[in-house]
Amino acid sequence: MGFLQWLRTWVLIAHERTFMINETSDSPFPASGMASGSSPLGGSTAAAGTAAEGVASQAHATVHRMARAAHEAVDRLEQTLGSGSERVMDLQQEYGDRAREQVRSNPLAAVAVAFGVGVLLSRLILR
Repeated sequence: MGFLQWLRTWVLIAHERTFMINETSDSPFPASGMASGSSPLGGSTAAAGTAAEGVASQAHATVHRMARAAHEAVDRLEQTLGSGSERVMDLQQEYGDRAREQVRSNPLAAVAVAFGVGVLLSRLILR
């Protein structure tokens, strides 16, 4: 489950960084090259700031929705993989128990089958 934990951590970090960027700056577009009181489109700074804040809030909402969707997808994937691994472990336990019972009830047959498989594999490998 290391990958899933890494993915969840990555999504959380990306969400926190976006939130911090939006919290620390009034506008995501610096206007250092422009004269104060003017915008690149010829309007006032206040109008440009309001438009930029609107865009920033929409971007923040979009990032928040995407982060929530990513969390839900990771949770579903984790549940699916968890239930699948539990089934595999149950099957492994069941077949292991059956094999032990067979070997205990017929030890000579188990040794003969193991010898035969060993001979067959050695001939296949040595070709």
